[in-house]
Amino acid sequence: MPHSTLPRTAPHWLSRSLLAPLPDASTLDWLFDEGSLTRRLIRLSNDGFSVTPLFEGWQPLRADECAALDLAEGSEGWVREVYLRGHGEAWVFARSVAARSALQGDGLHMDELGSRSLGELLFCDQAFQRRAIEVCHYPQEWLPTESRAPELWGRRSRFDRGALSVLGAEVFLPTLWLATRAHPENC
Repeated sequence: MPHSTLPRTAPHWLSRSLLAPLPDASTLDWLFDEGSLTRRLIRLSNDGFSVTPLFEGWQPLRADECAALDLAEGSEGWVREVYLRGHGEAWVFARSVAARSALQGDGLHMDELGSRSLGELLFCDQAFQRRAIEVCHYPQEWLPTESRAPELWGRRSRFDRGALSVLGAEVFLPTLWLATRAHPENC
C-alpha cells in the first residue's frame, strides 16, 4: 500500500532561492545536487547500493503531484515507492509518479523496473530534461511507518521527455546523514 495519507498541512515545496532558514552546507549540497543521486549513493556505499521496491501501481495522484505535473486534481498515475539502500540500510525513501495518459504508448515501462533505479534510467536517457529542484520538510505521514520522523528533508524534480513527465521525490533519512559523517571521503 502506498504511503499517501493526507498530512495535516500540505508541504510547501520551495526552490533554493526561497528556502529560509537554510539547512547546513552538507544538507544543502545533497538537496540541490543536480547529478544522479543513484550514482552518488553508489559512491558513498562503495558499490553497496541496492533498491527495494515498496509499492508500484496505478492510483490517484496526490494534489501536490497533480499540480507539479500540470494535471487535473485526482488524475490517475503510476506510483513507485522504493528505498534506496547502502549496505542494506535504508538511506533514502523515493516516490516517483507519472500520469497514466502520458505513460501509455510512451515506451517508458516504469512497471518493469523491479529493483533497478528509475533515477539512473532518467539520467541515462539524454532526451529527459530536468526541471528545477524543490525541497520541503516531507510530511511524515507520507513515509513508510518504520521511517517516520518529523522534519526530514525531501526534494523533488520533474523530468520531461516530450509529452511524458515523471516527478521524482527523494527523502533523506537519518541513516544517510550517519553514513555521510562516517565516510566523508566518499561523498
